[in-house]
Amino acid sequence: MRPTLSWTPTEEPSPGTTDLAPVAEALGRGGVLVLSGAGISTESGIPDYRGEGGSLSRHTPMTYQDFTADAAARRRYWARSHLGWRTFGRALPNAGHRAVAAFGRHGLLSGVITQNVDGLHQAAGSEGVVDLHGRLDRVVCLSCGDFSDRRELALRLEEANKGFAPVAAGINPDGDADLTDAQVGDFQVVPCTVCGGVLKPDVVFFGEAVPPQRAEQCRALVREASALLVLGSSLTVMSGLRFVRQADQAGQPVLIVNRDPTRGDRHALARVALPLGDALSAVAGRLGVPVE
Repeated sequence: MRPTLSWTPTEEPSPGTTDLAPVAEALGRGGVLVLSGAGISTESGIPDYRGEGGSLSRHTPMTYQDFTADAAARRRYWARSHLGWRTFGRALPNAGHRAVAAFGRHGLLSGVITQNVDGLHQAAGSEGVVDLHGRLDRVVCLSCGDFSDRRELALRLEEANKGFAPVAAGINPDGDADLTDAQVGDFQVVPCTVCGGVLKPDVVFFGEAVPPQRAEQCRALVREASALLVLGSSLTVMSGLRFVRQADQAGQPVLIVNRDPTRGDRHALARVALPLGDALSAVAGRLGVPVE
């Protein structure tokens, strides 16, 4: 079964609101759990999947099933990801990430769960972030389970593929660059240095399950939160939507900041349809929270 990559609203989507008061009020009470998606990183130069110009309009993400079953698929993935890492690895936190970190420093948050694999919340200063879908800057061997640093792998791939410098059509939220098969060419994949096994980025691919312990950690965070604040996620995939449903069923307020309609709108008190950086900076100003 192919993973869910899109959804179609069954009713007329709400245009959303521009009123930030509910978000400010929830944060002012404290204990808010943030759930962030690709939309919070677009202002850092990393495109989202489904917004205007989103990468799904031109790109089908790698699935776990294809990666593990097909050596040619792994070659294509690592060629594209190696090129994308050169840009992705240099991305810097934006105003949205910095505002979330500021809310955390001032004791307004109970935690942060991110669906992103870019590490930008941590780079902005947020602590205790749960990387729901893993981190692109770490690599795992599928045979022996050894973990290694992505920067080390990048050096090995550079050595094995000297002169590899095609021009990509775009970079995607998972760090994968858009390349044709001709551009991929005979790109050489390198094995695990410990056992010679297959290397995979330590991220949850489409079609792959979130590790059970990590999922339970997130469910516990939802149970303990006073409210759930969703930032920049379409909530198309169940890995994020399940927490919105959990909060709603428990009677906890759900607030969404996302310019486009989401799959979770029916569970939310409000969806604020504003750019995230501006919206969160404005909320921080209302609450008297300085953003570094």
